Amino acid sequence: MANLCQDMLLFLLLLLSILPTNAFSPSQRSSISSSSSNILLHGQPTPIDAKDWPQKFPAKEHCSKCGLCETSFVQYVETSCAFLKEGMSNIDSLEPILHKRSRNLENDYESRFGVLDQDILLVKGTQNGSQWTGAVTSIALAMLESKTVDAAICIASKSDDNTLEPQPIIAKTKQDLLKGRGVKPSLAPSLKVLDEIKQDESIRNLLFCGVGCAVQAFRSELVQKDLGLDNVYVLGTNCADNSPTPQASQDFIQKGLGISEEDYESVKGYEFMQDFKVHVKKETEGSNSYDKIPYFSLPGNIARASIASSCLSCFDYTNSLADIVVGYMGALLADDMDNNYQTLTIRNQKGKEMFDIATKAGKLNVYETATGKGSWKDFAVQTVLADGVIEEMIGKQPKEQGMPPAVGNIVAKLVQYIGPKGLNFAEYSIDYHILRNYLYCLDQWGENGTERKMPQYAQSIVKEYLKDYEGLRTVRDKILAK
Repeated sequence: MANLCQDMLLFLLLLLSILPTNAFSPSQRSSISSSSSNILLHGQPTPIDAKDWPQKFPAKEHCSKCGLCETSFVQYVETSCAFLKEGMSNIDSLEPILHKRSRNLENDYESRFGVLDQDILLVKGTQNGSQWTGAVTSIALAMLESKTVDAAICIASKSDDNTLEPQPIIAKTKQDLLKGRGVKPSLAPSLKVLDEIKQDESIRNLLFCGVGCAVQAFRSELVQKDLGLDNVYVLGTNCADNSPTPQASQDFIQKGLGISEEDYESVKGYEFMQDFKVHVKKETEGSNSYDKIPYFSLPGNIARASIASSCLSCFDYTNSLADIVVGYMGALLADDMDNNYQTLTIRNQKGKEMFDIATKAGKLNVYETATGKGSWKDFAVQTVLADGVIEEMIGKQPKEQGMPPAVGNIVAKLVQYIGPKGLNFAEYSIDYHILRNYLYCLDQWGENGTERKMPQYAQSIVKEYLKDYEGLRTVRDKILAK
């Protein structure tokens, strides 16, 4: 029976080859140019115009559009950017400064989820109209209403017509903060408002809400010193594989997920879930509904334009440098996002303070400690080997046609049944992204350049897999031999 289950697992994982996860056509191996010729003008830092993205930005096509370079803080980009020089390996030195200790690489959870002040929790927020239950919005609102902070940086929608297009705002009131509800699935310039923060004398205590690459830039010693604030709190979210532009996100929804142009404006978000389906949240006349499309039914020709190259170079899925982090991959699946638990990771004393403020205000409901079950490592390797990004690197063409929806739903059900659950599913997802991105970076910068940019925890995970999986070593060698 055990052998039968194992054979079924390997067979189903092989079917992942039709899944167009994050296909992106990589450039030839090259070094990122970090020329600062356009940063200083007459000795003064000169913000780079957003319309010149990515060509005139120091990280070029690997720029995550965090917004730093669109401000006078561009002068610190070479030491602050997550994608220049040592890149995300700077996490190794920043963690002990921010959290008072480094992560324990011998602990399975810490090696993947980052420094843990306590066990990861399952929570729900109280803010309706959010992507999930509003845990991020609820914590931020509690911080603002308690006057712990004077303002919060968050991402709102650029317009009412397209709620998925990001626009950074400085929220000082509940009304402003609620504009930030919902996930915007494309690169967002969170730091674009830093000059406004610096010039506003009424802001002495600040909450920054952002994803890992923006948090790393914000956490830079020079950036925070220049801001000159009394207190800074950082509320992070887990993040992987954003679209490079709002148009790319729209194309994925319409062409990839098959949402009609008429229905597009009703879409409030989408997520890749543990049931191996993309859940598309729609709002019509005040009520929510969901379309659920199997991964296996997505067309391969949409994926290569649907992910930013910065996300393929990222090793900080779990937002290592935030004080407190909200996610969803480690929470067991509910019928819809409105009722799904979210995971809460507390990293340090400030994170604990934010948690206490939100729970005492009744804005955050805590349920239990997050748990997981099921093995994930074989699953992660097979997914990487079948990934469209990797196939293209070694000369294969990703499949352009997915399974018929009826067949895709059956396969998704079977894979969900035998696959990892809860926190173990999150570990699968983390390992998959680290392995895939490691191979992508090898193709871009070779072994030395890749190792230079990878934090120790990512290097440790990659070494473990390379030791145990010959198929992974074979793909690595093919990429290096190009």
